[in-house]
Amino acid sequence: SNSKHLQISNNYSSTYIPIRISNMSGIPTPIITGTIVYGILGGILLASVMGARITGMMSKDNAAIGNVVVTICVFFSWMFWMCAWLHQWHPLIKPIYEGGD
Repeated sequence: SNSKHLQISNNYSSTYIPIRISNMSGIPTPIITGTIVYGILGGILLASVMGARITGMMSKDNAAIGNVVVTICVFFSWMFWMCAWLHQWHPLIKPIYEGGD
């Protein structure tokens, strides 16, 4: 029931490859996707700090501070996003609508 088929075709033949789509870990897909996006963002920012250090635009001390700032900023931005997502996923307070005509 969770299997789909990927069709690969060219001008001469067509092949169907079964693909299993399941989330065995029970972690919602948006959490995995968001975590990967923040990981990529952190990697790009750390690489830019490293590039600035290699090219001489930053001193060794400033690059070390930049690494710490980028790491803390990306981690807490991810944590803020995670809290916001989880609060929308399972809200603690549900609105009560009064009957109005």
